[in-house]
Amino acid sequence: MPASRALRISRRALLRGSGVALGLPWLEAMALGNDRSDPPSPVRMAALYMPNGAYPATWTPATAGRNFELTPSLEPLADVRQQVTVLSNLWNEQAKDGDGHYVKESSILTCARIKKTQGADLRNGVSFDQVAAKARGHLTPLPSLELGVTPVAVGNDAVVGYTRVYGSHISWSTPTTPLARELNPRAVYERLFRAAHGSSVSETGLDSLLLDRVLQDAKRLRKGLGSADRARLDEYLASMRSLEKRVRWSDPTEHSNWKPLAKLDLRDAPVERPSSHSEHVRLMLDMIAVAFQSDTTRVATFMFGNAVSNVSFRFLDGVTSGHHDVSHHANEEQKLAEYKIINRWHVEQYAYLLHRLAGMPEGPSTVLDNSMILFASALSDGQKHDPHKLPVLIGGRGGGRIDSGQHLIYGEDHPLANLYMALLEAFGAPVERFADSSGPLRGMLAS
Repeated sequence: MPASRALRISRRALLRGSGVALGLPWLEAMALGNDRSDPPSPVRMAALYMPNGAYPATWTPATAGRNFELTPSLEPLADVRQQVTVLSNLWNEQAKDGDGHYVKESSILTCARIKKTQGADLRNGVSFDQVAAKARGHLTPLPSLELGVTPVAVGNDAVVGYTRVYGSHISWSTPTTPLARELNPRAVYERLFRAAHGSSVSETGLDSLLLDRVLQDAKRLRKGLGSADRARLDEYLASMRSLEKRVRWSDPTEHSNWKPLAKLDLRDAPVERPSSHSEHVRLMLDMIAVAFQSDTTRVATFMFGNAVSNVSFRFLDGVTSGHHDVSHHANEEQKLAEYKIINRWHVEQYAYLLHRLAGMPEGPSTVLDNSMILFASALSDGQKHDPHKLPVLIGGRGGGRIDSGQHLIYGEDHPLANLYMALLEAFGAPVERFADSSGPLRGMLAS
């Protein structure tokens, strides 16, 4: 369709129907007419947290600069390495003492010293993601999105004297308020739809797929789009349909009528029941991708597990134990090998999210180009509970604000808070100081 006749729509346009609304991906029709009221591509920010640290020898590249060689743990990032920044020698000084896990992991995004307590009188700091959400969250239906896969740990760890609640949260809206994480992929999915419209969906309405309720509007919109935009819209809706079906399938109540094509006998079950942890993680990462693509939120956090997580990774070849167990490898060959495999698996999931975002066009760029995706652990070597040389990655270019594709090595024990100052500046929410920062992290921001 010629540009002069093509439909012109706002970047803020939504597909609407039956009490829900769905944000649209970027379309060429949004650029036609140079509508000055439409904002530039939004910058997004996400923080992914991996428990139990990483093994330095297979994590940290040997050389600095742009020609660094990917280590075994980082090899899954090969296809997106120009979009990834590796940061070395950062640490969180406020977590240098205390117990092995809770002090370090609960303050990974706050860079604050937490209060030692076994009760309800929690004390931490405000996490940098919430600084961003408070500054820019009014621009989207959801100020931020907090996700996880493991329920909040309850009770106290009497060995170290801390409540386990600390180890279940990385996002803090105030020094005394950790934000609850959503663990149910379907609930997240429904929340994204509801938030865009601001109204609830009846239980009766949930009997049909949510996407069905915006298809009529989508068909109307499609008629006025050019061929390239029609293809983008079709691909987007197909992706959403696939995701929604996957989410429904993960809920046993949604496929109660399914029957196996061959008889199953409990006596034939394998010794180790297959884990759903991997699929759960992928679904949650998909939720972040959809939320960012639709601009339902621009700030998200995700926890692969709680502090001291001992999730079984026996679904990976070569792994026979839980995560926390092998992180205390004591340099034993077998445990160390399993620890490295688990480290690499987490990076593979991170790479999966980066690829998803890279495959989402947004004008001449992609959603990944306009994002900053942090991947970090609060420990270096889990065996030592080492707070030095934290494993930290940034994926994406932050709308051109991040000088990506390099390995930056800083002086010994450089403040992690400096990174958060730089990310907040790139996000459009600059601060004069964050926690114990001394200034935005050098070399991160494009000149």
